[in-house]
Amino acid sequence: MIVLFTDFGLAGPYTGQMQAVLQRDAPGIPTVSLFADAPAGRPRPAAYLLAAYASWFPAGTVFLCVVDPGVGSDRRAVIAEAGGRLYVGPDNGLFELVLRRAAGPRLWQIEWTPPALSASFHGRDLFAPVAARLARGDPIETVARPIAIEPRRDWPDDLAEIVYIDHYGNAITGVRGETVNREARLRVGRRPRGVDVAPARTFSAVPDGRAFWYVNSNGLAEIAVNGGRADAALGLAIGSPVSVPD
Repeated sequence: MIVLFTDFGLAGPYTGQMQAVLQRDAPGIPTVSLFADAPAGRPRPAAYLLAAYASWFPAGTVFLCVVDPGVGSDRRAVIAEAGGRLYVGPDNGLFELVLRRAAGPRLWQIEWTPPALSASFHGRDLFAPVAARLARGDPIETVARPIAIEPRRDWPDDLAEIVYIDHYGNAITGVRGETVNREARLRVGRRPRGVDVAPARTFSAVPDGRAFWYVNSNGLAEIAVNGGRADAALGLAIGSPVSVPD
C-alpha cells in the first residue's frame, strides 16, 4: 500500500491532487491517508510522530511524506529504506528517526525529474510519481542513486515535547513510553507554571476532569484528560516541553 503522511490539513485540494497522481501512476494499489495534519512546516516533531506510527505498517509499505517548508530550495529529494519500508520525501530530517531506529538503513537521492515540476508542490509533481513507481515494483535505481546517511546528532533519541494534538485534545509526546518509569509523574509545560501529571493505564482509571499520562496504542507517552481536552486544560500546543524524570 501507499501511505500518506503530510501537513496539508484536513481540508483543501492538496491531498486529493496527490491521490489523483497515485491513481494515475499506480492504479489498483491501495492508498491510506495516515496523517494530513502532521505538525505544519515542522519536520523535527513530525519525524518522531512518523517513526512511531510507521512501525505499525508491514514491510513493503511505501510512505509518501510531505512536511516540506524548504520546497523549491536546494534541499534534496530522497528515498529512505528502513525496516523493510520505503519513505519518499524531502531530506530535511523527516526520516531521521526511522533511519536511526532501523537495522541496515539506506538512503537514495532522487534524480528522476518529471516533465513538469512546480516550485511549490513537489508532493504532487515529484514525490507522488516516485512513490507510485516504487509501489508498483520499479527498482529504486531507476529513479535515484545511493547516498550516505548523515545523522542529525543533535536530535535526541526521544523528543521531550508535544509533537501532536489529536481530535480529542490529547497531547502526544515524542517520548517512547518504554523509556519512562510507568510510576513517574511527568511535568508538562514550562516552569514555574507547569503541571505534574500522574500516570494511569486507561481513561477510566481516573475521575472525570483529571489529567494523566499513559502509553498510547503506538507506544508514545501521551497527556490526556478524562472527559476533557488536555490541550485546553493544560495550555498545551505542539512544541510544549515535557520533563521526563531519569
